[in-house]
Amino acid sequence: MQNNLPTVTIVGAGLAGCEAAWQLVRRGIPVRLIEMKPVKYSPAHKSPGFAELVCSNSLKAEQLSNASGLLKAELRTLDSLILSCAEESRVPAGGALAVDRHLFSDKITETIKGHPLVTFESRVVDAIPEGPTIIATGPLTDPALCDAIAARTGVKALNFFDAAAPIVTADSLDMTKVFRASRYGKGTDDYLNCPMTEEEYNAFYDALMGAELAELHDFEKKLVFEGCLAVEILASRGRQTLAFGPLKPVGLIDPRTGKEPYAVVQLRQENAQGTMYNLVGFQTRLKWGEQKRVFSMIPGLENAEFVRYGVMHRNTYLNGPSILGANYAMKGDPLLRFAGQLSGVEGYMESTASGLTAAIGLACALTGKPEPDFTGRTILGALARHVTTPTPNFQPMNANFGILDPLPYKVRGKRNRYEKLSECAIETLNEVIVTYELR
Repeated sequence: MQNNLPTVTIVGAGLAGCEAAWQLVRRGIPVRLIEMKPVKYSPAHKSPGFAELVCSNSLKAEQLSNASGLLKAELRTLDSLILSCAEESRVPAGGALAVDRHLFSDKITETIKGHPLVTFESRVVDAIPEGPTIIATGPLTDPALCDAIAARTGVKALNFFDAAAPIVTADSLDMTKVFRASRYGKGTDDYLNCPMTEEEYNAFYDALMGAELAELHDFEKKLVFEGCLAVEILASRGRQTLAFGPLKPVGLIDPRTGKEPYAVVQLRQENAQGTMYNLVGFQTRLKWGEQKRVFSMIPGLENAEFVRYGVMHRNTYLNGPSILGANYAMKGDPLLRFAGQLSGVEGYMESTASGLTAAIGLACALTGKPEPDFTGRTILGALARHVTTPTPNFQPMNANFGILDPLPYKVRGKRNRYEKLSECAIETLNEVIVTYELR
């Protein structure tokens, strides 16, 4: 432990902020934690405690054959406070980790507030603090701080709505039905195309029109998504609207028939590794179970693995590739870092992971040690890589095996492959810990 280390300011006492605080103080670095509750509440928050879970109390699966389980294993290896408090607050939930949300929040609040290296302030922050800072204010960041972040990073670097299409894994597609082509053969064959007959289209349309929508929060009901209408809203304008819109088949010839299909759903590559594809034009408010049911009716997607479902909701997040560098640091200013959903990750444990990664990186920078490279072989590293990798339409991402570097060898069976990826990730993380002396 070193003396005379500067105090790090953390703005936001959610999952990411609390995890960041813990990782810093356990390395002997003092923290000033600022949280606007209970002075002011966002539209979604009700409790004065830290790490409030505003939606589900489930932190998802624990098995290593699931990416959420692998992320938990990685967090456990690095002594995550959020994970340990979750395990102490768990309630029965089968193969998932679910918590008593009040007990969970209380344990984290007591641990952080009671630590001798933590100074707590309850107030609204309307400017980026001076000195080493981690901003972890979440998807409902206060407007004044949003303005300050936009002024520092550039207005185009900050997004206020999350309108994203579903993403599926490439190896879960039925390539006997899907063909690769661009309209009229122009350019390279960048799209995967799922052809539909008239009968298949009509069955899909009817299912889409009968599907159940996710409810909006009161503060989201007035939002207008200009130029980004939900697929079900487009479909409601008439049976043929999709066939003449995002599903138009013109210029696409199915090599199996030599003819244009009645309609085509196009898939666009999502990442550089080519392991994930998004459904073009399928931004949606359908409930996740409904998305799985309805979109699996698309030819070629019958057994598709959805690594992210479509969403349309209020969500403040950074366009990370334009402003973030390694370990969630702002380009050109390694003492300013972002964490949580504001940084471009999605989900409870993913937010926790970003707080952990940002704090460990900042701790190394403050103590003169090289920052760790968690690599794309770990979920921690792959999430951090996602928010810094340029893509045509950057969207937040949760933990999934599609963002990991693929194995250098073939493994039969999805479950076996996922378990091997997890084995490789944990082995890699332990090597990183030893190399960078992170214990």
